[in-house]
Amino acid sequence: MSFLSVREISPKVRSINPTELEPLVKRAAQIKTELTQGVRKSYKDVIDVCWGDPHRGGVKPLTFVRQVLAACMYPQLIHSDKLPVDVRRRAQRLLDVCDGESVGSYTATAGIPYIRSNLARFISRRDGGVPSSPENIFLSSGSQISLTHVLKLLIHNQASLPIGVLTPMSTYSTFKMAVEGLGGAVIPYYLEEERGWELRVEELRRVLREFKDVCNPVALYVINPGNPTGHVQSRTSIEEVIRFAAEERLFLMADEVYQDSIFGEDTEFVSYKKVLSEMGPPLSHQVELASFHSVSKGFMGECGLRGGYVELVNLDPEVKKYIYNIFLTDSSPAVTGQLALDLMVNPPRPGDPSYPVYAQEIKTIKAMLVHNMSRVLEVLNNIPGISCQPITGGAFILPRLHLPQGAVRKAEELGMQPDLWYCKLLLEEAGVCVGPGCEYGQKEGTYHIRLRVLTPVDTMEEVLRRLKNFHLNFLKEFS
Repeated sequence: MSFLSVREISPKVRSINPTELEPLVKRAAQIKTELTQGVRKSYKDVIDVCWGDPHRGGVKPLTFVRQVLAACMYPQLIHSDKLPVDVRRRAQRLLDVCDGESVGSYTATAGIPYIRSNLARFISRRDGGVPSSPENIFLSSGSQISLTHVLKLLIHNQASLPIGVLTPMSTYSTFKMAVEGLGGAVIPYYLEEERGWELRVEELRRVLREFKDVCNPVALYVINPGNPTGHVQSRTSIEEVIRFAAEERLFLMADEVYQDSIFGEDTEFVSYKKVLSEMGPPLSHQVELASFHSVSKGFMGECGLRGGYVELVNLDPEVKKYIYNIFLTDSSPAVTGQLALDLMVNPPRPGDPSYPVYAQEIKTIKAMLVHNMSRVLEVLNNIPGISCQPITGGAFILPRLHLPQGAVRKAEELGMQPDLWYCKLLLEEAGVCVGPGCEYGQKEGTYHIRLRVLTPVDTMEEVLRRLKNFHLNFLKEFS
């Protein structure tokens, strides 16, 4: 007999609902099992392109990263000539900064000091010399944990109205769950789909007016490059957002985990910190900013290693003490994730024994991304009832579905969101698992699906083939 009843569970916890994607993922796993048991389908396998997990989709890990981590986990390899000499040297250096020269030891609350210093140097290089201090960098077991810790600092229940966080639509569901799980309110602002998912300050002003009597807005969350929209903000757009945040006294949270995945022509990633610094005083000294990065995304794709960091800009030193206390509740970030962060920001250089293989692997992944993005746009924009905006970064595409009214009515009769129902049928009939737009937030009356394009070219081609055939049959049935 349980001593804990549902009524005794925190209302905040009870308010957290499963995502729309959860039943799809469970059903995909069931179908995979059925296929191994000989159940006959019109397809031989399930292709899962709903997660932002490159390795899950077949992208191979970077050799240098895995070799160094292998030597750190099994130090005897450091003395073996089976690994390149730069790999062995790096592994030894990383073990030297671990207590007891072991990845099994706890580390400092904010992360290994040596790695925090290397991250600060990386950030300064990335931003053209803008100073970065290790004291402002906190490591974590994934950027989502860093995001949640910063939200804990901002969201409280002392005011008469809940704390509000301006959140882009579309966005991934776990951020919304984190805000609401802490008792905060999501203030949804909509990206301009017809303008390539552009973030417009006019929209930010609109939602502030709309929600001013509903909650107390304290923070603005931006994702650049976009997830799942694939847009990359221009310097001008970032400047406008920073000015808006300053005018409205909003704390800026910049999710920049896809900063390495830029592939659009004449497109570059510029960090919020760099733009803020170059805008000069008083803004550069006043606007409070938290910038997030991770080893899970980009070319590393090491989702399972759980390594991320946040850099804090312009925070009061007294406030930063409380951030430290919040991170203290996690005791120690995953050491393997911390080591992976160091490898991400300090890859092999020209002249190193590992450089030729590393450079070729990065080139291959870039070529895969560029090819897939071009191919997805070409195919989907030529299928009746589907339209895609150009994308310039990230790992996803968010096509819009123009569903027949008959299909919308059928979904409503079944008590399902139309794009969730579409995804369910696509999984059952074609063996392709994608995410429904209702999972990520979208304008009322619009429907979308999210696909990961960071996947091998042959896999992407098979996804497009199955999706096209399914969609054309779907239109025949419901038009």
